[in-house]
Amino acid sequence: MSLSSSRRFSVIIPVYNRPEELAELLECLAAQTLPPFEVVVVDDGSAISSRGVAESFGRRLNISYFEKENEGQGYTRNYAMKRAKGDFFIILDSDALLEPDYLSIVDEYLNKNRVDFYGGPDTDHPNFTPIQKAISYSMTSVFTTGGIRGRKNNLGGAFHPRSFNMGISREVWERTGGFKVTRMGEDIIFSISAIRMGFKSALIPEAFIYHKRRTRFSQFFRQLKFFGRARINIARFYPEELKAVHFFPALFLVGLLSIPLALLLPVPALKIIPALYLLYFILLFADAWRTTKKLDVAALSVVAATLQLSAYGIGFIGEGWRRILEPGAQKNTGAAVEYPS
Repeated sequence: MSLSSSRRFSVIIPVYNRPEELAELLECLAAQTLPPFEVVVVDDGSAISSRGVAESFGRRLNISYFEKENEGQGYTRNYAMKRAKGDFFIILDSDALLEPDYLSIVDEYLNKNRVDFYGGPDTDHPNFTPIQKAISYSMTSVFTTGGIRGRKNNLGGAFHPRSFNMGISREVWERTGGFKVTRMGEDIIFSISAIRMGFKSALIPEAFIYHKRRTRFSQFFRQLKFFGRARINIARFYPEELKAVHFFPALFLVGLLSIPLALLLPVPALKIIPALYLLYFILLFADAWRTTKKLDVAALSVVAATLQLSAYGIGFIGEGWRRILEPGAQKNTGAAVEYPS
């Protein structure tokens, strides 16, 4: 792998009340095999400052630290990119962990392929808790909508990089103007906009991150409800991007809620509903066991997938109803700034 690239990387990290996670990510960056690069950390109005963590890496990294009022992750990334000096920006969530060759893999790929921006997959780390591993399985499994995240195309179209692991050239940043909204699907809206301007996207499968995600199912449920809302918000900007598959969680939720009624009513045809769900859960458990090699993680994966699809469906239906009631289906301004908890 090339260790002497002329490409200047700027690693962009927005952070919000997560100094411990930031320290772990910066430790990963300090161990990268591809120097030199800069790191730009922007604290988005946190109640718990990350300044001390960033300053503690001053001797090991070319790092800049900024604090500003809370605006949300999309506008915080814009703030960082305005101040970055590189010609290629790598955007990471603060709860990411990297292997030492991550930047080398990205650099080698970009040297061999004409790509304007890229995304990488996410996976679980061996040290993650069983719940984190179950959530990671659910978010990346082909048995849930998570299977879409690691595809090289987007249901037949171009790949839409996600901001938890994304790289964009300075030209893409300058021509697009960055993230148009601060949350609610801001990364997919950005990707669609860039692709429609003629920029080429790609998935770099080897440039994966360990994504720590949530540590409790309650947090995971709230996050996925937010994701369901985000899918509708994307449709406010690009209605044609709302595909049939995006309705699957909502249908899953309706079917799940109908099981008690199907069991109570004396209609033989309705008995197929709980039977189908039982088959689905058995397949999910078997695949999670095959993938993770852990019985406890497999069992928790069934819970995680049920929560994922149900929460996404709740958010999707709720935001979809709001969308229907909007006069003239007007576009969302993206003004809300709080992070999903």
